[in-house]
Amino acid sequence: MLGGCRAYSEMFCHLKPLRRFCLKKTLPHWLPSSRALSGAEAINALRPFYFAVHPDFFGQHPREREINENSLKRLSVYLENLQKPGFKSLKPTQLTFYIREKTAQNSLEGQEPTNTSGFRAVRFTLHTSDLLSTVLYILNSCSLSAEHVQSLNTTNVHSQPLQEATGMPDRPIKWHKSYYSFTGFKDPDEDLHASRVETTLMSWLGSNGQSAVKKLKNSLPLRKELDRLKKELSDLLHLSDIRWQRGWGVAHRCSQLHSLSRLAQQNLEPLQNAKGCTIVFTDRSGMSALGHVMLGTMDVHHHWTRLFESLPSYFDLQRRMSALEDQISNLLGGIQVVYIEELQPALTLDEYYCLLDVFHNQLLKSRAPAHPQSLSGLEMILSGDRYEPSLHELGHFNIPALSDPASLQSFMRSRAQQARENITRREELKVIENELIQASTKKFSLEKFYKEPSISSRQMVDCCRRLLQLSLPYLHGMHLCVSHFYSVMQDGDLCIPWNWKKGEARK
Repeated sequence: MLGGCRAYSEMFCHLKPLRRFCLKKTLPHWLPSSRALSGAEAINALRPFYFAVHPDFFGQHPREREINENSLKRLSVYLENLQKPGFKSLKPTQLTFYIREKTAQNSLEGQEPTNTSGFRAVRFTLHTSDLLSTVLYILNSCSLSAEHVQSLNTTNVHSQPLQEATGMPDRPIKWHKSYYSFTGFKDPDEDLHASRVETTLMSWLGSNGQSAVKKLKNSLPLRKELDRLKKELSDLLHLSDIRWQRGWGVAHRCSQLHSLSRLAQQNLEPLQNAKGCTIVFTDRSGMSALGHVMLGTMDVHHHWTRLFESLPSYFDLQRRMSALEDQISNLLGGIQVVYIEELQPALTLDEYYCLLDVFHNQLLKSRAPAHPQSLSGLEMILSGDRYEPSLHELGHFNIPALSDPASLQSFMRSRAQQARENITRREELKVIENELIQASTKKFSLEKFYKEPSISSRQMVDCCRRLLQLSLPYLHGMHLCVSHFYSVMQDGDLCIPWNWKKGEARK
């Protein structure tokens, strides 16, 4: 029904096995009201939320898809920690999700209005201490119905876990501070206050620097092994590069390279068809719109072998695709048809060729007058959306495949000068971005400094300029990623939001 999404599946793997039952308006009667929720019950209660934020519904919006994937990973860690024996407290966790909506709704607190793409951003901070209050808080924050958990008899998502007594008072109990000191339970008032204190870069680095250093140190042997395997396979198969589409950890990447290495030892001949190609480990096998060989991480060696054997036919399709792009360019005044990986959904070569073919047939049927080279030097990307054509701030045109050719040409010619100016600014900004990345890497002695694909050059430039004004000894020898949130990744990479707030480190 839905395509495979690693972040989504990991959410289910982190929790206890899920009870299977048909989706209904209300959950089954077995959901208790006198004890804490189990992992399976929490998953069932959050089903409306998962369906609203599932990354596969954001195929045409890669930035929103990536943010949802990252937030789902962090949420899964939070829920997993809530279930650990001896758990006492968790640091408040800030999350951002994009939620699908059928119609626009009034903006609520912590939410942005629905945009023309049919989704809205929701931001909230988790500071709950049990699964039930976490579930209710998430549903309420996203304006999703919580009727199916009303039998759990709670009215305050910040309250203590359900009492053993069958009845609950009409108002939350206010315990003395000594109660929390003696029992080790979290004081909800302190949690609420902590969540309202804005996280600053200095305070976050001060609190998480040592943890990141430890994780990075532990990952170093695996990182060396990863580099060795990557070089050996690249040399053996004469590859251009080996990449990963998702943010898998170093251990997972090593495992995937070991698997490919075993296949090369068993049956090298088919793999030699990939000479000069880039191999990308991803969710499905095939060839990407950019011509990269995609190896699905859930596929077995037999599937990979068949793909390598069929590469010659993919190369033929690739040549036909290039010819089709040239024909479209000639019909539209010399504009170049491009595929921008960071801004477009992940399409296979077959899917992208079909999209081009549909658009090409539209142009041929219209017989609109051509304007030779009137759009030379400009770029356009094709999409399956049904929205109006638009000019992106980076200078390329976003063109739906089913656009009316006559009005399309008029639109592009009228904005051609603006597009050229945008392209000039984009190129200038890219130069500045690269210079600032190098300067930041050198000043803070970073081992690696990079950004997530969803971070624009403008955002990266703003982030770097402000970083260079600071003294950050915490970053020496670290791997730093500019993202949309704070996080210490499993291998020690530090993620900071591009729009971080300045502040002093806590003593």
